[in-house]
Amino acid sequence: MAENERINGVPVTEEQISEWSSEAGSGFDVEALKKRGRGRPGRGAAPTQIVAVRLTADELALIDARAEKENKTRSEAIRAALAEYAA
Repeated sequence: MAENERINGVPVTEEQISEWSSEAGSGFDVEALKKRGRGRPGRGAAPTQIVAVRLTADELALIDARAEKENKTRSEAIRAALAEYAA
């Protein structure tokens, strides 16, 4: 395992890997796994659209810096900027 492996920012330990291995060896609850749903969760009641936008590395760096400063994801920062622009 790589030294800096992380899941959601949390370091993965050898102990965690051992637990996962034991869990996999004993089997999974298939019905519980089926209930998890597919894909990303929706943002509301109405369907959303994916809109492709091309940005330069500098533009992305600015967005990422702002998002980090405001403790947001890149997508949240972009949506906030668009909402402000459209208002």
